[in-house]
Amino acid sequence: MKHYPPSISNAIKCFSKLPGIGEKTAERLAMHIVRSSRKDAGQLAESIRELKEKVMLCSMCFALSDSNICKICSDPARDASLVCVVENAADMVALEKSGAFTGRYHILQGVLSPMDGVGPDDIRIRELIRKIQAGTVSEVVIATNTDVEGEATASYLAGCLESYPVKVTRIASGVPIGGDIKYVDQVTLKRAMEKRHGV
Repeated sequence: MKHYPPSISNAIKCFSKLPGIGEKTAERLAMHIVRSSRKDAGQLAESIRELKEKVMLCSMCFALSDSNICKICSDPARDASLVCVVENAADMVALEKSGAFTGRYHILQGVLSPMDGVGPDDIRIRELIRKIQAGTVSEVVIATNTDVEGEATASYLAGCLESYPVKVTRIASGVPIGGDIKYVDQVTLKRAMEKRHGV
């Protein structure tokens, strides 16, 4: 890296801070941008700036959005009485791609993990309960991952919701144990959503 001018060295340093990007890949990315047209480089820079300036959490479901209420929550065709609880935005996107779910979402922004110091107050469980207390939700589908933390979170949520007049279901098998929802193919996800069961 010392052989490059400071502008390229700085770009390499910035790229290497991204997850999964080592120094060699960062170098290739920087050199690709050097060879790119000014227009393409400008579009990349602008898209990064927009990410930081425009992206926020939806005030209703906590999905990533460019506005206060995301497209799913503002869609009148979505069933507001059916809420699917997922760990993160990537899981919601995976379920949306499957086409199996027509309700709305609640994104926890994490899972319970006592080993990492993550308890019920650190994820969006209170907000889910407030949503249910409003009286418009009839079914909560728990679609956390099937790893230890995801299962613990699902069990905890089921216990929290026992005293409310809502049906609580868990997505069915088909999602592999220990697997991440975002990496499961759409057919398997669709089948898991259609065959969900009581907790």
